[in-house]
Amino acid sequence: MIDIIAQAADQAPELTQQATGITGSIQGALGCLGAAIGVGIVGMKGVEAVGRNPDASGQILVQSIIGMALAEAVAFYSLFL
Repeated sequence: MIDIIAQAADQAPELTQQATGITGSIQGALGCLGAAIGVGIVGMKGVEAVGRNPDASGQILVQSIIGMALAEAVAFYSLFL
């Protein structure tokens, strides 16, 4: 019994390091997933807005690009922080 506990204590730093790497990967993946969903929603709503009011397509395009850039910023924050 004591041997098993000693082996577990020896492996604890390695397991902690592996768990930390997995947690960081999950954080990055969820951040990128959120950004992808946000960009999709911005694109969908931009197309709907142009369909309703084609004369305002220039203004809608500019605002859509700004919205997509802000959504992509979330992905960069999740990957680098």
